[in-house]
Amino acid sequence: MSHPCPGNRVAEQTPRLEIRNLCRSYEGRRVVDDVSLAVRPGHVTCLLGPSGCGKSTTLRMIAGVEMQDSGEIHVDGKLICDTRTRVPPELRNIGLMFQDFALFPHLSVFENVGFGLNGDRAARARRIREMLDRVGLGQFENAFPHELSGGEQQRVALARALAPRPRIMLMDEPFSGLDNRLRDGIRDETLDILREEDAAVLLVTHEPNEAMRMADEIALMRGGKIVQRGAPYNVYNSPVDRDAVSFFSDINVIRGTVHGALTDTPFGRFLAPGVPDGQAVDIVIRPQHIKIDFDRGGRGPNPTSIDGSPALGVVQRSRFMGSESLIEFRMEHDGSTLRATVPNVFLPQPGLKLWLMIRRDRCFVFPARDGRAAG
Repeated sequence: MSHPCPGNRVAEQTPRLEIRNLCRSYEGRRVVDDVSLAVRPGHVTCLLGPSGCGKSTTLRMIAGVEMQDSGEIHVDGKLICDTRTRVPPELRNIGLMFQDFALFPHLSVFENVGFGLNGDRAARARRIREMLDRVGLGQFENAFPHELSGGEQQRVALARALAPRPRIMLMDEPFSGLDNRLRDGIRDETLDILREEDAAVLLVTHEPNEAMRMADEIALMRGGKIVQRGAPYNVYNSPVDRDAVSFFSDINVIRGTVHGALTDTPFGRFLAPGVPDGQAVDIVIRPQHIKIDFDRGGRGPNPTSIDGSPALGVVQRSRFMGSESLIEFRMEHDGSTLRATVPNVFLPQPGLKLWLMIRRDRCFVFPARDGRAAG
């Protein structure tokens, strides 16, 4: 019986890519601020955030096309770049995929995939055809990029990036130029190939759905910083603040004031542990977690420990969204607006009174941004 070597266990724990405390400023403005993360072989980490948050700049520093002001970049435990040491981009064994694919229009598909490959002609040809077969384009090796669809061009770009067997793959919004109908299938195919190649993947996107679909870990960026990291399920269901909730979905916000670690609202009391008395809080709930019930002669459903107390709302408008309906309510207690989504087709007429309840286990309570008590 063979036993695993302790050294192998250590090697398995070493991240393929690790960045430590990266910083970058432009004209006195810090665009990447103390960013650290690690990516293991065969895993996909997604830098997710709005435009201008610093995620693409982070990618360019890892690729070596831009220099950090401070911080370190390590590959397989070895330092490749700090403010004194710098391995050139072409020696980092890092693959790149960008939004525009960057294919050479005057080269055939075969020549595009082979660009940058070393070795003798026969070995290069074998690797090119292996990668074209892998992405399902073996029959197009003599075609030119303009003769291909957007999805086919994306797969050529993937084959070219993977042909040199990079240890790390950096992807900057690589699917944003694709038709929505093609995007999901091509993302799934790409993910399968990347994992087969055992590359460590760092994907940049501003689309939460893409991050949720592809990533093993999401690093949520805002204002040059990583504000939250974790598995997609945890980032979605345990958000660090109100902005983290709203980045992934529409939200409703109910304002309240804390007294004795409790907040009174028309929907009942909410726990607010650790929040001082008199502090205003925002109770945040997603539209899909609001329950709707019919009015029964001025009475709604009975309060429960899970759903709290019902509050009466008047339908302002309702819209069919395909797999669900979106209903907007004006709440009778204060005139505020709440939005609810329900599965299938439910389109109540404007003016109809309905009772709303909100799931306690699906609400998030955060200190209000302005700190003022509710009026």
